Amino acid sequence: MDAPSSNAHEFSVSELALAVKRAVEDEFGYVRVRGEISGYRGPHSSGHAYFTLKDDAASIDAVVWKTSMFRLKFKPEEGMEVIATGRLTTFPKSSKYQIVIEQLEPAGAGALMALLEERRRKLAAEGLFAAERKQKLPYLPRVIGVVTSPTGAVIRDILHRLNDRFPTRVLVWPVRVQGDTAAMEVANAVRGFNALAEGGPVPRPDLLIVARGGGSIEDLWSFNEEIVVRAVAESRIPVISGVGHETDTTLIDYAADLRAPTPTAAAEAAVPVRAELIAYVDDQGARTRNVVRRHLLGSRDRLRAAAGELPRPLDLLNIARQRLDLAAQHLGSSLRDLGQQKRLGFERVAARLSPNALRADLRHARAQLAPQAERLEPAYRRIVTRAADRLATAWKLVDSLSYKRIIERGFALVTDADTGEIVRSKDSARPGQLLVVDVSDGSFGVNVSGAPAQRKKARPPRDDGGQQSLF
Repeated sequence: MDAPSSNAHEFSVSELALAVKRAVEDEFGYVRVRGEISGYRGPHSSGHAYFTLKDDAASIDAVVWKTSMFRLKFKPEEGMEVIATGRLTTFPKSSKYQIVIEQLEPAGAGALMALLEERRRKLAAEGLFAAERKQKLPYLPRVIGVVTSPTGAVIRDILHRLNDRFPTRVLVWPVRVQGDTAAMEVANAVRGFNALAEGGPVPRPDLLIVARGGGSIEDLWSFNEEIVVRAVAESRIPVISGVGHETDTTLIDYAADLRAPTPTAAAEAAVPVRAELIAYVDDQGARTRNVVRRHLLGSRDRLRAAAGELPRPLDLLNIARQRLDLAAQHLGSSLRDLGQQKRLGFERVAARLSPNALRADLRHARAQLAPQAERLEPAYRRIVTRAADRLATAWKLVDSLSYKRIIERGFALVTDADTGEIVRSKDSARPGQLLVVDVSDGSFGVNVSGAPAQRKKARPPRDDGGQQSLF
């Protein structure tokens, strides 16, 4: 039986796949799909991300191109329920359809809060929110760095409050506080302030304020990104977080060294009130003056009381003068008595110092030393004779070892005429060098030639039939 004929157009596989692709893209165009992220892979080295959106009955492949990844408000995470907006298309290579995502957002505020809580627990486990990491704020910062939008009301409120409380130098690092690049800009601003060098052309702040006005959780989400939280936690400059209103809480509040309920409150926490500080200083000065005054008055009263117990200076002087007069009266007689005592003592000693007594002592000493001198003289001569013999023997040995005795046996001593150093080898002699040759009966100079002289061998006797040469 023959197969039934058909007038249907015959497609190639590629043509059919492209036709299906056009039909799907024309029929659906842009769609919004709600599902749970599964099998997240990315971003790859190419910058693209691949995953699957699924619910309890079906799944669809999804791809986010590199150009769209930077515009996403929320980065895809495994298990996150999201609403994806993009184009439906097919992948002809494997006959699959997929969605090319251009926008991505969590599915409702509940999903956002769950994601926020999960991220908070993760960063807290790393110790980024630990109390021991908090730095003490400077009491009176000279320079304050503010990270916020330069055009909003926040910066005006901060500057106004700082000017009212304590005028301080302010450096503003302008950033976006909402949008795709807000988190990266805020993190770069915090790290940029920390990178400023001490004493550089741009002063390094003593304190940082990261501020933004109130808004929804989506509006404040940039301050929940990990890159911002890590930059604040790593800051070596103390940071005050003033994001949102009093009821708003972001992850940067946990990482900052101080959390202020509003940007204005952050400015209030940064500096004291100048008028109150002046009043406090004046009050402390007044208290100090009063204490010093009371101390001086008390010291004066104690000094007066002590002075009443002291004798009069004139009385002390009169007593000393009386002692001096008494000593002056006895001075003349005391000097006469002392002179007489010294004279008597000298006369007693002078009798023993006569020349005859000294001669007698000298003769007595000679008589005692004469026997000892007679015994010591022979011993001394024997010691000197033995020492002279040993010296003569040593001198003969030294003389026998002298180089002069070697020269007398037919040798010569060659030295450099300029330096006096001994020429020990032919390599140390150079052409043209002047040498001095010492022999047994004197010395003479020689000049070194260019080539070493060859020693002539002795000519053997010639046999002329018994007749020897006379020459």
